Amino acid sequence: MNTILIAIIIVNVLISYKGFNDLSFFRKYEFHVGSIRAGEQIRMLSSGFLHADMTHLIFNMLTLWFFAPVVISYLGSFSFVLIYFGSLIFGSLLTMVFHKNDYGYRAVGASGAVTGVLYSAILLQPDMMLGIFFIIPMPAYIFGILYLLYSIYGMKAKNDNIGHTAHFGGAMGGYLITLLKEPTLLVDHTLMVVLLAIPILILFVMEKMGKL
Repeated sequence: MNTILIAIIIVNVLISYKGFNDLSFFRKYEFHVGSIRAGEQIRMLSSGFLHADMTHLIFNMLTLWFFAPVVISYLGSFSFVLIYFGSLIFGSLLTMVFHKNDYGYRAVGASGAVTGVLYSAILLQPDMMLGIFFIIPMPAYIFGILYLLYSIYGMKAKNDNIGHTAHFGGAMGGYLITLLKEPTLLVDHTLMVVLLAIPILILFVMEKMGKL
C-alpha cells in the first residue's frame, strides 16, 4: 500500500484523536468562520484533519482507503497528493463563500479532501463497483452522487458539526483537477463527466433559489 496514503490516514487519526480528548485543541483548529475572517487561515487546512466523532473519522478514512489506490495507480502519488489537498482547500473555500456572513459557523472533517479523491477515482474508473456495508453491490458513480445528495440534506438540516458544504467544494476540486490532469476523460468518459456534474449543479441551483 502507498506510504503517502498511509501517512495521510495516520495524521488524520492522530490529530482527530487529540481533538476528541482536548476540546481547547479542537476549538483552536476547527473551521470557524469568525476566526478565519479574523486572520486564522490555518483553520482552512487544519479543520480537514479533525473529525466530529469516531464514526465520522472511520467513514472518511475507509472511503479514502478504498478510492485513493485508484487515483494513485492512474495518476501517481504526486497527483494524488495534489488532488487530496487541492480538494481540501476547495472545500474550505466553498464553505467560506456559502457561510461568510455566518460568523458562528463551525465544521470539521476530511470530507472535502476525501470526496475529491472519490470523484477523481470514479472519473478515472467509472465501471468500478462497491460493496455497500461490504455486501450490497453498487456502481461507484451512484455512491458518489448519493453521497453529495446526502450532503445537501446535511446542509439543509444543519444538525451536526460535519462540513457538508466542504463535500461539494472537494468534489469540485477533485473533478476539475482530474480533468485538467487527464483531459481525454472528457471524450473517453463523457457520460460520467456529465453525471457527476449533476449534484454540483443542483447545489448551485438550490443556493440561487434560496433553498439552502
